[in-house]
Amino acid sequence: MVHEYRDRIYIRKDIMLKLSEYGELNQSKLMSYCGLNNVKHKEILDDMVEKGLIERFEEAWGSKTIIKYRVAEKGRAILREILEPYEALFPRGEEKL
Repeated sequence: MVHEYRDRIYIRKDIMLKLSEYGELNQSKLMSYCGLNNVKHKEILDDMVEKGLIERFEEAWGSKTIIKYRVAEKGRAILREILEPYEALFPRGEEKL
């Protein structure tokens, strides 16, 4: 099995794209849809919350509390103004040597 390395900018973009696609997701689904490890990549989520790119909120579910995320307005603006043009300039895919 080949493990592909993703730059942190692409991980952040993937997170914001999935959240904008689904509206809001719990932490487990978000990590699963983005192909990330909960333990290894949680710090990226925390950093994005701290910078105001995504919002973290808790929702009661019976006796448990579920952690959910959604894209903040600042995150939408950055996605639209920076990350989409970056992807257009430097698309992911097979490199041509």
